[in-house]
Amino acid sequence: MTKSVQGQVVLITGAARGIGAETARELARRGASISLVGMEPELLRSLADELNASGPARHAWFEADVTDQEAIEAAVRGTVEQLGGIDVVMANAGVSNNGTVAVNPADALVRTVDVNLNGVIRTVSAALPEIERRRGYVLVVASLASFTVLPGMAAYCASKAGAEAFANSLRLEVAHKGVRVGSAHPGWIDTDLVRNIEDDLATFRQVRSKLPGPLGGTTSVEDCAQSFADGITRRKRRIYVPRSLRWFSLFRTLTISPVGDLVLKREAKTMVPQMEAEVRALGRSFGAATVAAGADERVVAERAAERKSVPTA
Repeated sequence: MTKSVQGQVVLITGAARGIGAETARELARRGASISLVGMEPELLRSLADELNASGPARHAWFEADVTDQEAIEAAVRGTVEQLGGIDVVMANAGVSNNGTVAVNPADALVRTVDVNLNGVIRTVSAALPEIERRRGYVLVVASLASFTVLPGMAAYCASKAGAEAFANSLRLEVAHKGVRVGSAHPGWIDTDLVRNIEDDLATFRQVRSKLPGPLGGTTSVEDCAQSFADGITRRKRRIYVPRSLRWFSLFRTLTISPVGDLVLKREAKTMVPQMEAEVRALGRSFGAATVAAGADERVVAERAAERKSVPTA
């Protein structure tokens, strides 16, 4: 098992900001070469310049939407051409729609699943031949939401549970090839995605403040990146951020049991109508920084406006 990423090539999707960008910085400090993949070329270029100026390792960037197979395959080819191969792929790109199934257009719900789950599948599929050549490591970024649920997060929870299941099955498929597979389960990390949700939805912010311990707490993006980089270096099977979330994962069946339902239904009775009113007033289904909503956001906004005019009981 490797204990160093020195001289290795790590491809990270969703690398323009947040967890992806900060993990890239941490791995570069440890001597890895980073392939930055995302949808914000200005930020990617700036980060690549920053990394290239700070040490001898080479770094590159590629603009790609993880739901576009040709684009992600082109990013993989470019990485191999410029950096010589791929030792690690971190499938990190993710989005979260605002609010419930009832108030969100189907396009927004599907887009969340498409980026968070299908984007993971497309990224791993494109990079896997290179990973196998180097007997490398795949890190699927799932979530605390892989094993917990909250009203207003149906599509997000579904996508992250699916991402974890994908990693668990993939691990068995590639173990005999010397490839290791891990899944990461961060809680609430201080990123644009989390800040956008809380800025947009006061109800969500209030409910989260009532969650116990690490289920409601916030971790800095720097601490998260440190944990991710440690996990990548050690080729870990599971990465929890914060670490105490591992204990909650052991009781995942309780979360979706009648007991768990009873607790959450009491909150949902008042929370859901308030949240739905906030989303209708907001007039959009994704946070302000969510560029991965792509061209679909125009359609989503139009349909959200239509739903805004529908009277509710």
